[in-house]
Amino acid sequence: MLFNTHLFVALGLFASALGAPVAQEGHEHLHAKRGGSGTCSFPNYDGMVAVQSSGKNAGWAMSSDQSCSYGSWCPYACQPGQLMGQWDQKVTSYSYPGSQHGGLYCDDNGNLQKSNNNKDYCYDGAGTVSAKNSAGSDVAFCQTVLPGNEDMLIPTSVGSGSTQVLAVPGTDYFASTAAHYYINPPGVSTDDACQWGDDSHAQGNWAPYVAGANQESNGDTYVKIGWNPKFTGSSLSNNKPNFGIKITCDDEGSCDGLPCSIDPSKGSVNDVTSKDSSSGAGGADFCVVTAKNGAHAKVEIFSAGGN
Repeated sequence: MLFNTHLFVALGLFASALGAPVAQEGHEHLHAKRGGSGTCSFPNYDGMVAVQSSGKNAGWAMSSDQSCSYGSWCPYACQPGQLMGQWDQKVTSYSYPGSQHGGLYCDDNGNLQKSNNNKDYCYDGAGTVSAKNSAGSDVAFCQTVLPGNEDMLIPTSVGSGSTQVLAVPGTDYFASTAAHYYINPPGVSTDDACQWGDDSHAQGNWAPYVAGANQESNGDTYVKIGWNPKFTGSSLSNNKPNFGIKITCDDEGSCDGLPCSIDPSKGSVNDVTSKDSSSGAGGADFCVVTAKNGAHAKVEIFSAGGN
């Protein structure tokens, strides 16, 4: 199978396996240059979603101890299935510090500047990948903020028994990067999951699984699921997750890479069921499916051993 390196540019945890650029360790602590002492308020424009608004971020898709200060770029979250349409147009490659220049620019006078008039604040992604929840409780998909600090702050809640479209970037997105999601155990809310945590709970940046997706200009969509090396490399891995994930396609004949699944009840932690699995940074295994010609794929969550 030919892998798309763009898919893994945004997925720094796995990029090294395929020769793509790797995000710097500890990226969550890197902040863009700050200006004066004032701040810009979260605007709540069309499609925007306030993130963990009780912190200094006050709704912006930034760390809770980080404010939207004068002279800085301030990323924001959008509704499920939508992508942030604004970032520093002078930045065209995935490299620090430009990779943090997402969202609106808060200038030295406290005015928010829109840098790309050709895109809305939020716009629909490719629409070719959905999350299907076949587990017994709601599941939180937490998308990383890119361009931004790459914390998993953007919430998508997938109700039990329901399907939710995920945001899938095309080549027009920032530096042709992909969307990256942390998949949390059923029953963990987006409020609890979509923030930086620690290894006391298998959630947030310590969630068992990750997923990623992007679409090429020819209509092919690359979808990846895998183990989170933060999880597999910690004591949390002593307890197998009680849920699994797999990629399914509405038209299997248009999807390369099937089967691609993880069921911890049928193997050990870090096992992946696939004809063509790979290992990424930290030795975490993953598999990739290519949905061709605009075909639709699903990342399905199920109770371990039940499917």
